[in-house]
Amino acid sequence: MSKMDELKTEIERLPREEFSELVRWLSEKDWERWDKEIQADSEAGKLDFLVREAFNEKTMGTLKNL
Repeated sequence: MSKMDELKTEIERLPREEFSELVRWLSEKDWERWDKEIQADSEAGKLDFLVREAFNEKTMGTLKNL
């Protein structure tokens, strides 16, 4: 049995409260990874096109307020 299968089996055995706590923890970890990925992409210039698009939209008068 793989480590992942073992984890899945253990997770299925958790009481509701502990399962909910695990879900919250995993969600936080996922967001932390996402934040780090976005930060790295930003620093590498991979998101610069979004700024250019926004400035172009503003210049053309088509930028929408949120």
